[in-house]
Amino acid sequence: MPDAPTGPSAPPPEAARMSESPPAEPPFDGKAFVRTLSTAPGVYRMIAADGSVLYVGKASALKNRVASYFNATPKPTRIMAMLAQVARMEVTVTRTEAEALLLENELIKSLKPRYNVLLRDDKSYPYVLLTNEAWPRIAMHRGPRAIPGRYFGPYASVTAVRETLNLMHKLFKLRSCEDSVFRNRSRPCLQHQIGRCTAPCVGLVGPAEYAESVRRACLLLDGRSDELTDELGRAMERAAEQLEFEQAARLRDLIGSIRTLQARQYVDGRAANLDALAVAMQGAAACVMLLAFRDGRNLGTRAFFPRTNGSDNPAEVLAAFVSQYYVGQTPPREIVLDRDIPDRELLEEAFSATAGRRVQIKCNVRGDRAGYVDLARRNAEIALATERGSHAAQRARAEALRDLLGLSDVAQRIECFDISHTMGEATVASCVVFDADGPVRGQYRRYNITGITPGDDYAAMHQALERRFRRAVEENGVLPDVLLIDGGAGQVAQARAVLEGYGVQGIALVGVAKGPARKAGEEELLLPDGRTVRPGPESLALQLIQQVRDEAHRFAITGHRGKRQKARATSRLEDIPGIGPRRRANLLRHFGGLAGLKAAGVEEIARVEGVNAALAERIYATLHGLDIPQGARSEG
Repeated sequence: MPDAPTGPSAPPPEAARMSESPPAEPPFDGKAFVRTLSTAPGVYRMIAADGSVLYVGKASALKNRVASYFNATPKPTRIMAMLAQVARMEVTVTRTEAEALLLENELIKSLKPRYNVLLRDDKSYPYVLLTNEAWPRIAMHRGPRAIPGRYFGPYASVTAVRETLNLMHKLFKLRSCEDSVFRNRSRPCLQHQIGRCTAPCVGLVGPAEYAESVRRACLLLDGRSDELTDELGRAMERAAEQLEFEQAARLRDLIGSIRTLQARQYVDGRAANLDALAVAMQGAAACVMLLAFRDGRNLGTRAFFPRTNGSDNPAEVLAAFVSQYYVGQTPPREIVLDRDIPDRELLEEAFSATAGRRVQIKCNVRGDRAGYVDLARRNAEIALATERGSHAAQRARAEALRDLLGLSDVAQRIECFDISHTMGEATVASCVVFDADGPVRGQYRRYNITGITPGDDYAAMHQALERRFRRAVEENGVLPDVLLIDGGAGQVAQARAVLEGYGVQGIALVGVAKGPARKAGEEELLLPDGRTVRPGPESLALQLIQQVRDEAHRFAITGHRGKRQKARATSRLEDIPGIGPRRRANLLRHFGGLAGLKAAGVEEIARVEGVNAALAERIYATLHGLDIPQGARSEG
């Protein structure tokens, strides 16, 4: 084998290694991709080299729409920046443009593309929930819609939901009690006695009659009160013809109540059932204000602050909001806007198809509707100014924290850990997350602490932090820039040990102690360099730390109380010898819950099926913290 060449013609080892590396990916050829497309309607996705989705769009003709990105027409800077990152594109063909609209919005919600306008509602607005059960329950609901059933709303305020629920109970007498209460009732509750529930828990109403009340309630909540009153009128006439005068009188009163509701407010001669929408923008910041009416009832205003991702076109922002907001819920009969938007007719067609009735989207309205739009516009401008002011204040506090901790830049992620328990019982650790804009509630976490000595806060903090950072290291997860620990040197030492044990560096670790006076504003901070400082109540940095710490404290206490209550409600009966699932169910059903059982005497407990006198004495003594009588310890 000849020797390797040497001298000037021989490439250096570094050049040889470079020549062995794979060639760079060729740039995306948009024009060549367009030639493969058809003119069918569908959805296209622009994807970056790292696999992230840059943009999702719809098209009535895929070939024509995608080709418009790669022609010689000048484009906005935002679009040119996006196209420079495209590594490949994917398309999905649909049967109609309306189907493409629905698919586009589903993909935007799930993929959260970098260059789409994204609807972001940071508040948990309340809904009216009608559960999907044999005996449906109607109640207010917040948070994820995980409970099976129908959700009506969202409503602007808790007051609006309570007024709606009050109306539903008066008109249709649906149950509001929790399932645990409903299953264990032995006699009607107060709601039945005051005429707000038909008491399905004890069989005072049949399944068919209750289901009919549920169906009618749905009609009213859907804004179909005219249809409901017409139906009730026909039912009243039939009842009168069959000489069922009491039933006819009940239906007459029900119709009268609904007519009174309809008469509260009219728009152009009929009850209002519409949403008025307006958008305000300052630079790339946007606020969409929604003013809602259902059957003449003003449900109030709600402000949304969509992430515009560089778009400065109010019509584009409003169109994205309308399409994303109403895809997940039934729209009203009318949506009035402060300006025209692209694809307005297409959105009307799609919403009408999903709602099963005609939905109109209007702009340039007159009369009362113009007044509603103007009210929404003025509220949007005020809300946007307030939001920008709060962001500026949040930014100032974040910059003050940067200066206090000596960071190179403003912290983009702050995490705070807190421990909550009652004398060692039901220990829970909380982790809350803040970014540059404030709390990121979707990333909050709770940790149930087990296997430690009750009341050992150091061990509890160590366990929670170990679980948090072990997972981050194993899964290459995101790490905070600042880690706040609610506690002094001992808790901070536990945090430092965990971080060093997993080799985590670059995190500013800060302990937050209450200080000698234990007063707000007098907190002592144990800084990363070992110094202990007391910034004082005027410090913007301390104000941000207090905000994060208080949120962690609230989140921990909420979890602890829930865990403690659950443990106390179930373990007391389970720990009594001689009580199995059947006897426990009999006891709770007979007394309507643990509170009723605790209030009962030994003789009354002994009347429950399967419970003799000795077992009743054991139950009574256990629930009241008394010594169990000698004769009752082994019997039953």
